Amino acid sequence: MADLIKKGLLLVMSEKCFHNYFMDFNFFDVSCGKALISKGLGIGIIAGSVLVKVPQIVKILNAKSTDGISIMSVLLDLMAITFHISYSFVKGFPFSAWGDGTFVGIQTAIIAALVYYYGHKSLTRSILFTLVYSIITYILMSGITPIEYLWTAQGFNVPILLIGKLSQAVTNYKNGSTGQLSAATCFMLLAGSAARIFTSIQETGDSMMIIIYAASTFANAVIVAQLLYYWNKPTLAIPRKDKEAEKPKSKKAKKID
Repeated sequence: MADLIKKGLLLVMSEKCFHNYFMDFNFFDVSCGKALISKGLGIGIIAGSVLVKVPQIVKILNAKSTDGISIMSVLLDLMAITFHISYSFVKGFPFSAWGDGTFVGIQTAIIAALVYYYGHKSLTRSILFTLVYSIITYILMSGITPIEYLWTAQGFNVPILLIGKLSQAVTNYKNGSTGQLSAATCFMLLAGSAARIFTSIQETGDSMMIIIYAASTFANAVIVAQLLYYWNKPTLAIPRKDKEAEKPKSKKAKKID
């Protein structure tokens, strides 16, 4: 039983920290404390990521609409996530440092497929997108792609993330609402990206990953700010032409008819 407990604890801490805590009873080791918090946060983020975009997917399915969702934003977001998890996997970073990207990527791909299905009214495009994305992901993660290329692709994630998220922000601004965006999903993404800055510092020390999560946090914060601003506003404004069409004809117009 003791061995089983030890194995479980070693999933969230190193052998050195286990010895410090349970052999030497040194509970004030700062480095071990930071590492333990980082591991706990990483596992918590991964657990949350399993459902992070499910509210968004459910909202789309219930509405049978992707109004207000920018396909460019979704695809750029998916590209950034795919580059990130591919680089981290091939680099051999701990799963707790990037595993959430796997689940977020799958859910983002589902959203993209739904945008093609509902937004473009095309099942063919939806299936074709899914097939092409699966092939690209395999090529990036199977070892076929050199690590140098993945590092370069990872470097493009900052502008990709910013352009992707901010294009959604522009769409929200033009529509005067956040459309079918899920508030729960956006808030969880902001919390997760902010926490990932700390876990990346602790578990990988990779400056590129830290910069990417900082950029992601900023971009997610912009979307959340818009959600709060447009919270009580109607989903879509009625175009001016439609309003004019709804006005009753004047008596003068009736006489001419």
